[in-house]
Amino acid sequence: MKLPIALLMLMLAPAMAAQTITTTPTAPSDSKPNDPSVPDVYATTGQFERVVVMRMKFGTDLLADIQKSVADEHIKNGIILTGIGSVRGYRVHQVYNRDLPTRNIFTAEPNTPADLDSVSGYVINGKVHAHMVLGTGDKTIAGHLEPGTEVFTYAVVTVGVLSGVDLSRVEDKGYR
Repeated sequence: MKLPIALLMLMLAPAMAAQTITTTPTAPSDSKPNDPSVPDVYATTGQFERVVVMRMKFGTDLLADIQKSVADEHIKNGIILTGIGSVRGYRVHQVYNRDLPTRNIFTAEPNTPADLDSVSGYVINGKVHAHMVLGTGDKTIAGHLEPGTEVFTYAVVTVGVLSGVDLSRVEDKGYR
C-alpha cells in the first residue's frame, strides 16, 4: 500500500519535531588548523576549596537553577562532580558532525519524563557547561544540558569549587 507523501509527512511529524539540526555560528578560531606550538594535551592542577550541594525543587529549570546557585555561591571555577534526580521533560544538544566548523543537533522533549542519572561538567569563569545522562525506561539520552529541562521530583547537583586554577583554555576550541 502506497501512502501519499502528505500523509506520510503527517505521520512522521511528531518524531521529526523533536530534533532540530543547526549549525553553530562559526567563530574564526573554529576552522583554523592545529598549531604545532600547542601541546596535544596539557594539564593544570589545583585543589578543592569547598564542595557545594545544590537541590532543585519540582517545576524549576535545571540549568537556570545551577546558574543561579553558581552566581549566589560566587563560584568562579569548579567541577560538576555528580547529579541525580528526575525531570518532567528535557532539552539537550549533541555534536552532529566530524569536521569543523561544528554542527549540533538539538533535541527537545518537554513532555517526556526521565530519570536524571548523571550530571557532569565544569564552571569556567562563572559560566556553567553541564552535560547530563537521562533514562526514560526504553532509551538513554545524553548531551549538553539546555534551558527548558524541567525538574520533576527534585534534582541534586554537586560542584567542587576550585581555587587557584585557570580553566580558561578548557573550552577554547581555537586552542589547538
